[in-house]
Amino acid sequence: MNRTHRVLLVMAFIALAMFLSAAASAPDVIKSEEHTLRIVKIVSGLEHPWGHAFLPDNRIIITERPGRLRIVENGQLNLEPVAGLPAIVARGQGGLLDVALHPDFATNQLVYLTYSAAGASGVGTEVARGKLIGNRLEDVEVIFRMAPKSNTGHHFGSRLVFDQKGYLYITLGDRGEKKRAQLSGDHAGSVIRLHDDGRVPLDNPFVGKQGWQPEKYTLGHRNMQGAALHHETGEVWTHEHGPQGGDEINIIRPGINYGWPLITYGVNYVIGTQIGEGTHKPGMAQPLYYWVPSIAPSGMTFYTGDKFPRWSGNLMVGALKDQMLVRLSLNGEKVVSEERLLKNRLGRIRDVSQGPDGYLYLLTDEKDGMLVRIEPAD
Repeated sequence: MNRTHRVLLVMAFIALAMFLSAAASAPDVIKSEEHTLRIVKIVSGLEHPWGHAFLPDNRIIITERPGRLRIVENGQLNLEPVAGLPAIVARGQGGLLDVALHPDFATNQLVYLTYSAAGASGVGTEVARGKLIGNRLEDVEVIFRMAPKSNTGHHFGSRLVFDQKGYLYITLGDRGEKKRAQLSGDHAGSVIRLHDDGRVPLDNPFVGKQGWQPEKYTLGHRNMQGAALHHETGEVWTHEHGPQGGDEINIIRPGINYGWPLITYGVNYVIGTQIGEGTHKPGMAQPLYYWVPSIAPSGMTFYTGDKFPRWSGNLMVGALKDQMLVRLSLNGEKVVSEERLLKNRLGRIRDVSQGPDGYLYLLTDEKDGMLVRIEPAD
């Protein structure tokens, strides 16, 4: 082979390598029913991230289930975790879970965290708040402790939502002990409603009723890992895991019993037998929507931005099973259609949000988890 041929061959290899490199780094493009989407990876290297929130200065704060709070700035993950967190017990599905900002964060710097913590009878969900000063939480105080605690590693719930009046809602699972979701004196399997400092609102539905935990706002839930505030009605919507079917979407209203484990559209694992009394019971609410078989929902948001105009008002739900994003089109309180997106492309989608920029953001719950942004490609 003469020198000219060798040069041409080397140049061809270089061109091929550049093409393959560009193809590998090009963002994924996906066609959906309404929009063509592009996946853009923001950061990776997160260990089982669970929740995230957007700070006013464009930084993003992210929880990692093993017990670290991380900050992303200008697309870079700060290698030093936020200091000053409360004592966290990472066990089973527990650990550091959701994060939310106070509605007046710009003036008070208050960050709220849900996490599993130890107590006299085991572990359970707690909520703490502290001021984010630089890369540290200061003046940290625990404003809610689930009672009683137990030794299971399942069903901590743990989503946080502030409503338009400034009340804080906390979703709690049944801790894998299903009968607890119907007990008046037990926080498990409930939505909790508090003032921002942890005080109990006097108009909570069970305040003053003998034997009832006053923080309870609802009961009869299995494991709620998604919650979002409706952009028009101001009501809190949640979803929860069912057992081998029966994942539910519900609208949270005071004093309502949502039925678990007396009624459910799911069945027992492995043997597939009926749970409880069936799917309906007088005095217990029916879900707005449910999935059989399960999709294992986690994280959700209402889309109200301008980047995907044909998705306006849709409910976007993350799913751990089949690793997908589920889009629900709504007519008031009725789901009229469902589209399944990104199936098996990213990993287990743990959290879903709309950023201040109008794009969708997803967290993947993996050992090497990612924060990604979903942009229109059309």
